[in-house]
Amino acid sequence: MTKTKKEIVIIGLILLMVIALIGVSYAAFRFTGEGTKLNTITTGSITMTYEETDNTISLNGALPTRDATGKTRLNQGEYFDFTVSSNISGDVNINYEISAKDVTTSDRKIDGSNIKLYLTRLTDDGTEEELMTPEVYNEESNANNFTGRPSGEMSLYTSSMSSSESNNYRLRMWVDEDYNPQGDGGNLQFSVQINVYGLDGNPEDLLPTVSEKLLASNLGDGSTYDDGVDTFITGTDPNNYIWYSGKLWRAVSVNKEANTTKLVTQWNISTIPYNASSNTAFEGSYMEEWLNDTTVDGFLGNLRDYEDFIVTDAVWDATLDATSLGSITRPNGTTTVTASVGLLNMYEYQSSNNGGRNGYLNNGLYWWTLTPYNASRVRNVYNFGSTGSNGPSGAFGVRPSINLKSSVRIVDGDGTIDDPYRLNGDNDTNLSGTLLSSRYSGEYIKFGNDENNLYRIVSHENGTGTKIVSAEPLKSSGEFITMNFGSNATFSSTNTIGTFLNGEYLTSYVDSSYSSMIEDSTTWYLGTAGSSASYKLAKYTDTVMSSLTSSTTEAKVGLLRFGELMSGQFDRYINNTYYWTLTPSSASYVRGVSNNGDANNNSPSSTIGVRPSVNLKSSVSISGGTGTKSNPFVVTLGS
Repeated sequence: MTKTKKEIVIIGLILLMVIALIGVSYAAFRFTGEGTKLNTITTGSITMTYEETDNTISLNGALPTRDATGKTRLNQGEYFDFTVSSNISGDVNINYEISAKDVTTSDRKIDGSNIKLYLTRLTDDGTEEELMTPEVYNEESNANNFTGRPSGEMSLYTSSMSSSESNNYRLRMWVDEDYNPQGDGGNLQFSVQINVYGLDGNPEDLLPTVSEKLLASNLGDGSTYDDGVDTFITGTDPNNYIWYSGKLWRAVSVNKEANTTKLVTQWNISTIPYNASSNTAFEGSYMEEWLNDTTVDGFLGNLRDYEDFIVTDAVWDATLDATSLGSITRPNGTTTVTASVGLLNMYEYQSSNNGGRNGYLNNGLYWWTLTPYNASRVRNVYNFGSTGSNGPSGAFGVRPSINLKSSVRIVDGDGTIDDPYRLNGDNDTNLSGTLLSSRYSGEYIKFGNDENNLYRIVSHENGTGTKIVSAEPLKSSGEFITMNFGSNATFSSTNTIGTFLNGEYLTSYVDSSYSSMIEDSTTWYLGTAGSSASYKLAKYTDTVMSSLTSSTTEAKVGLLRFGELMSGQFDRYINNTYYWTLTPSSASYVRGVSNNGDANNNSPSSTIGVRPSVNLKSSVSISGGTGTKSNPFVVTLGS
């Protein structure tokens, strides 16, 4: 049956909570459930049934409750069970959503922010599957009606089922442990109606888009600033973290017309010159090439399914701006560049914190912006959040920026650093048995021993295996270890740092179970990339990458090249240290990455930190984890 709109019949169970104040130090709570025994939902030719059990929630004399207690209550009257099923024949897919609506009519109402709701599914073996973490009642704005439910309701769970399925659910409610009843006057009420909506279409359409989620969500200490073109997220550390393609991003702004969302990486993914000396144009620069390089060496080529996620013809405003920090003027579009990946400009940086230095975009490192200062210098941000300008041949940190398509949706997370938003299509689960070589640059793996057991995927440079690097320079008892490079600027398995990496490192920092996963020999490229030189010369003979450099060495363990993915800093300067790359800047000096995030030239006799890099064999597979920093992949060696 063809439909021009969703036809929804709402059914509801009224859960009434009456709160009476006793004394001044505690409250007694009463929950009662009311409702009919059988309810029907119809959407076109699809008929579902919603059936309540005899039990109701009825808690008398209860106190504010911890989540751990509320989640596990099993006594009669402490939970409510209901079933969603179908009474039609045939193989029909049904999409549906369970939501909660505040229907309190009393003028003596307790705020829903004090009420926790928790929904589980009862499995066939009698256990409970958690469908949502305990959440306070919170009506999402739902301005664009993205779920199909009316505005002013809290979504508890969305799913799909076949016409032959029957799903049993259990609802619990309690008063949040942080609720303080003192001074509330007593006799408060809060009524919640539980609604189930049957929906046509793809269940993924129930998920909020990134722009909808950001503009409707609690941003923590953040807020928004609307300049008429974009809505900027502001604050010192708002809840605007997003995890995509192995990297942590911050959402910067939402375009009001296109509903696209601009992101920038939280950390410096690499460190390279902006361009040749005295050339401040972004178009055709080393920077534009690195960001939009679709080979294994570039950023875009290692970004997951980028055509599905990002706007590939985005317009980047690279108009000159010589004003001082605090002068916030939107650039007039005099100079624009169309590209998939760019950088933030000075206006966007300043709009995140009203022209101040301590906004969330200050990551405690040096990094390039998109904005020229004059004909010979480009604007950059320093580690304390102040801004300056430098010649484009200087090597500062790179924080790629992309625009997410308006159709990209949020599938999980709350936007905090510990639980960033996850994008639909980039939230893989149950990856056990998957080859590591199929995964993405930036994802974390557990590798190595003790305090040095966290690594990141760099690329799949050899085509079949996986190149990884230590997530930070090596430590011993909490302190970064340092050593000189060698007697000259050429890396090998027998110079000072090469001897350590291919000897003590393999025995003391990586035991045999991990060492067996490493390719016995890898080709390490030793091209020279000096001042004003393109990052490409670290691997190729020229900037068109016509052939690989003949300056190479073979070793089991090496270092990252200058300008390689994951060769940036991933923590603020006060928490990290300088470390070596294996790229000479001349016959006498070697490129190193400083704790500020820029790259400088170091005498090989200098003593700085070490970030080992290895190529893992093609048979290495995933046995656990999700690839995030908090839950890195666990890997095993296959046959």
